[in-house]
Amino acid sequence: MSALDLAVILVYFAFTLGIGLWLTRRQSTAGDYFLGARDLPAFAVLLSIVATETSALTVISVPGIGARGDLTFLQLSFGYLVGRIGVAAWLLPGYFDGSQDTAYERLERRFGPGTRRLVSLVFLVTRFLADGVRIFAGAIPLALLTGWSIPASILAMGLVTLAYTYLGGLKAVVWADVVQLVVYLAGGVAALLIAWKMAGGAGNALALAADAGKLRMVDFSFNFTSTYTVIGGLLGGALLSAASHGTDHLIVQRLLATRSLRDAQRALVGSGVVVILQFLLFLLVGSAIWAAGQAPESLAGDEIFPRFIIEYLPSGLAGLVVAGILAAAMSTISSSINALASSLTHDLYAGWTNKRDPQHLLRVGRVFSLVWGLSLIGAALFFYYYASGTDTPVVVLALSIASITYGALLGTYVLAGQFGSVRGPHTVAAVLVTVSVMLLVVFARRIAESTGMAWLEPIGQLAWPWYVPLGTVVAVVTGLVASRLQVGSGKWEVGSRTRNGDER
Repeated sequence: MSALDLAVILVYFAFTLGIGLWLTRRQSTAGDYFLGARDLPAFAVLLSIVATETSALTVISVPGIGARGDLTFLQLSFGYLVGRIGVAAWLLPGYFDGSQDTAYERLERRFGPGTRRLVSLVFLVTRFLADGVRIFAGAIPLALLTGWSIPASILAMGLVTLAYTYLGGLKAVVWADVVQLVVYLAGGVAALLIAWKMAGGAGNALALAADAGKLRMVDFSFNFTSTYTVIGGLLGGALLSAASHGTDHLIVQRLLATRSLRDAQRALVGSGVVVILQFLLFLLVGSAIWAAGQAPESLAGDEIFPRFIIEYLPSGLAGLVVAGILAAAMSTISSSINALASSLTHDLYAGWTNKRDPQHLLRVGRVFSLVWGLSLIGAALFFYYYASGTDTPVVVLALSIASITYGALLGTYVLAGQFGSVRGPHTVAAVLVTVSVMLLVVFARRIAESTGMAWLEPIGQLAWPWYVPLGTVVAVVTGLVASRLQVGSGKWEVGSRTRNGDER
């Protein structure tokens, strides 16, 4: 890369650090640090949600999908919007009933502290492993584009992000996310315009793509093995979005930081619309690169966009696009650090120690932020060195963890809201059984290959958009069966009590 490109990247690093330094002076309590004093505007939270759920690999991979396939990937994003509308209508009001600090506090009110701690631990382990590998994976395109080594890319992203997250808390994370979203979308628009120009104009590029079937948006076929279909996209995408945006503290934390329930609902539903437009942009980038003749079959899909950046974007603009990819990766890291520290502080530390002074929790939360940030960097480095000499099975495992656990989390909230007979031990059974079943489903094919158990192979063909629907059904059914059998009855602290001793 040219000196100008590197200068653009360094300016971006310095700017994000400045955000953290600027906002650190406005914090006096844990609420300020983890929830932005509950005073963040809806538009900033909306853009932060989009940036948070967009990893560097999304920016790299989606153009490859557009170049190699068509627009049917968008069916998932329409499902995402449906799921967010459902969360805004049914789950969000419960989060604004009183003053809650994490997504899992409401489970304590329904099932007792044991369930809250279990679900929080599931979140901590899931987020740590999945995002550790996302940081490692995000460093790969950054290393390719800059010429840095992968460990150097991990350290550069991780340490800069840790600095502004540690200093500025959630406010720094959200406002940095806003900048990051603008940067990588600007890079995507610039790449699209250049690719269209190389293809003879937008009209010609779109006509070529249409003739080749690359503008097809819907697939009405119905089966459980195709990844992108209307039913699978709408149902699978809706439940995946309901789980990730309604039960995962990574997103719920941002919604709790808005000024009101109405602002949170606007931010959540609006983010679904922006995600559709974002995916459409990067899919069109891929089809435009294909129309320009710059997507040879010999090139892997994930290499199409990075190669185009290196070879065809002018100096300075290439640096902006690289900064955009860097922005997507850094958003993942900063969001994970703050959400992990928040959950550990409020769900576990405060409950175990009974220390709830806001100033004390602020100090503890900063320490946990530092620990989680360094741990995530360490996890990313571990995945890199472990995968260097293997076929990367650990990477595949970590990337699959979110799909394995999201159904269990969503099922827990369904049980809490719809079935009054279900108690704490029943939800624990539901979570444990669901995670076990989904581990078997996700890795059925590999288990069959290594053990010769051929009957598992059909299970392994299930397309991943169906993982969360299946997990949710398993969790709900298990919880109901456990409640009928009175699993753990009398051995679990069930629900919190009112002053009159009645369950809430």
